[in-house]
Amino acid sequence: MKNTFLIIFISLITFSCSKNESVDIIPLNAYNPEISVEQNLNNGVAVMDILEVNDFNNLYGIEFGGGFIFNVNQVDGSLIVATDYSQIGSVAWGDVFSLDTNTEIGSGDQNTQMIIQGNENDHSADGFEFGSDDYAFKIVTDLDYNNNNDWFIPSRDSMQAIYDNIHSLGFGNFDESLIYWSSTKQGYSPSVMGFNFDSWGGEPFLGSCASPNGILIARKIN
Repeated sequence: MKNTFLIIFISLITFSCSKNESVDIIPLNAYNPEISVEQNLNNGVAVMDILEVNDFNNLYGIEFGGGFIFNVNQVDGSLIVATDYSQIGSVAWGDVFSLDTNTEIGSGDQNTQMIIQGNENDHSADGFEFGSDDYAFKIVTDLDYNNNNDWFIPSRDSMQAIYDNIHSLGFGNFDESLIYWSSTKQGYSPSVMGFNFDSWGGEPFLGSCASPNGILIARKIN
């Protein structure tokens, strides 16, 4: 009888050890199909690894890196996120002068720097001198928010993508009562954007540099 119990005990130990050795432990930064895309992203899984088994649309609207994802580069896995920063109230454009900036998604950081440089160089012989650094683009460039300090004001096409890929899907934190600045400008006319479904429906339109507007900020994650 004692020998029988001993054999059973040894068999159980052997089975337990064999079972534990066969379990595959998934590293934290490796894609885990048992958890959500957002959890994988927050675990440090590379975007390209996530895209191997998920459609890029599954990343839209996820809160990550200080904002909400609205653009996914399927070639290199870089992201652009955006978030509302209207708690400071409506803010002035700055100096009013003729300048053309880019419309394309991802050009907002360059646009923002062009506008700041223009403000530094402008003496308003044919425009309006705002006269301080308390204007939208300078505020955003100097901003340290959500543990990041590389914010910019998005371009016109980025604003459209923010509406389509975040707001219209029910994500984000954008204020439907506001008009927001974009960093796209044609001559003296900047493009602005509203998020109200009934009145504006995500269509950027030409605004006025003389009217203070809300701030929406974006940053790139490489």
